[in-house]
Amino acid sequence: MPYYPRIRNLREDKNLTQSEMGKILSCSQRVYSNYERGDIDIPTTTLIKIADFHKVSLDYLLGRTEKREMNE
Repeated sequence: MPYYPRIRNLREDKNLTQSEMGKILSCSQRVYSNYERGDIDIPTTTLIKIADFHKVSLDYLLGRTEKREMNE
């Protein structure tokens, strides 16, 4: 499963707009929207910020596991 549906679902779970997520990630709403649609690849540093913000593992974010928890 591509990771972009997961980042959309995680954002919606927190009732955040794309603009709000863009501010959190220091990017524009348009860039964040492109991430969610899978139109552009998400830089590794941004993937880490998204995973940290939502407190999920990168493996979960990337669709490699269904386990959401981060390893400590």
